[in-house]
Amino acid sequence: MDEKELYSILGFVKVSKYRTTTLKTIGHSYMMPSEIARVSNFKTSQVSSALIDLKKKNLVVCLNEEAKKGRLYRCTELGLELLDRL
Repeated sequence: MDEKELYSILGFVKVSKYRTTTLKTIGHSYMMPSEIARVSNFKTSQVSSALIDLKKKNLVVCLNEEAKKGRLYRCTELGLELLDRL
């Protein structure tokens, strides 16, 4: 990925406090949406929406997509790279 693309995605994340905080909250760990919501003081629906957006940009990945409850998310390599720039 070239720098222009990277900065485009960085802008996409920074324009939303929900996306930014969700990415920062996950960091180098594995978290469920309810945990992210509790730590960030956001509603679970806001976190879920942010996770959908971050997944589309390949910044986070769900580790157990088949689960109805207890889905775990972690940052991808690209997500971690972006974290360093936030």
